[in-house]
Amino acid sequence: MKTFVSILILTLILGCEDKNPAPETVPDCIQQVIEKIKQEPVWNPPAQVYRYAFKGQEVYYIPPRCCDIPGVVIANCDTLCAPDGGFSGKGDGRCPEFSKEAENPMLVWEDRRKP
Repeated sequence: MKTFVSILILTLILGCEDKNPAPETVPDCIQQVIEKIKQEPVWNPPAQVYRYAFKGQEVYYIPPRCCDIPGVVIANCDTLCAPDGGFSGKGDGRCPEFSKEAENPMLVWEDRRKP
């Protein structure tokens, strides 16, 4: 009976773990962005980081969180472009095709703190 209870408790604990991927699954520069976001106030909607395939490379996309803040696409630890958001809502104009050509979105991280 003790074994059953131990397994049940372990299952409940593991089931409640944060579902964000382990930090080592993303480049250090993306993990640094995530750590920086964690130091900022909580936004509504919450901050998110996605991984995409875009123009033959792996990129990370951070959607706009509010107002005039642009979304950001990062490739090889360099900012590639801002496809959306900002004052115009259209980003910086350097990758207007991102929303149509980016493929295989995967949520890498989401801020789960409560506002």
